[in-house]
Amino acid sequence: MSKKKKVVAVAAILSAVIISFLGGQTFSKYVTEIKGSGSAEVAAWSFKVYGDNEQTQTVRLASTVNDQTLVNNKIAPGTKGSFVIKVDGRGSDVGIKYNFKLQNETQKPSNLLFTYSGITFRNLSELLEAAGGTIDANADENAKVKQVVINWQWPYQTQTTSSEEELAENDREDTQDGMNISNYSFDIVVTGTQVVPSTSNV
Repeated sequence: MSKKKKVVAVAAILSAVIISFLGGQTFSKYVTEIKGSGSAEVAAWSFKVYGDNEQTQTVRLASTVNDQTLVNNKIAPGTKGSFVIKVDGRGSDVGIKYNFKLQNETQKPSNLLFTYSGITFRNLSELLEAAGGTIDANADENAKVKQVVINWQWPYQTQTTSSEEELAENDREDTQDGMNISNYSFDIVVTGTQVVPSTSNV
C-alpha cells in the first residue's frame, strides 16, 4: 500500500473514531454516584398502667369505700368512695392516645352512681368512654402521667323528681339489691395507641 493510501486509511479511521466519540457524547448523560451511610433512631414506646403495671385492672368498690362505719367494708345505700386509674407515658418519644373499656361487670346496684370531672353517670361504660385522653409527645415527663379519678356513690335515697312514688320505688330497688348482690366488681381495660404524627412535625 502506498504512503498516500496509508495516510488516507489512517485519516478515515481517526475520523470514524472522532465521529463515534462525538455521537456518543451527544446521547449520553453525566451520572455522579455518591456513596454514604445513614441511620435512624427508633422512637421509644412506653405505656404503663397502675396498679401493678397491668393493662387490666379489677376494681372492687368494697375496697375503695370511704365510710369507715360499715362492718367489713361493705357498700350499702349511703356509702361513697373513689378509685384512681393512673396512666404513665413517661419514657415515650411519641404521643399516646389512651382509652378505657369496661369488662366483666357483675352485680351493679341499680342506683349506684359514678362521677368523673364533675359529670355524673349511671352507666360506668359511658364514663370510661368519656375519660379517655391523649398524652402529648412533647410534654415534660411529669405531664405524661395522667390520673383519672372516679368517684362513686350509692345515695341513701335516690330521687330525681319530687314524686313520692319514685322515691318508694327506688327504696324497694335498693332493698332488693341489698338482698341479691354479694359483690360488685368489674375489670377496666386500658389501651394505649401511638398518636399519628402530624405532618408539620415530620
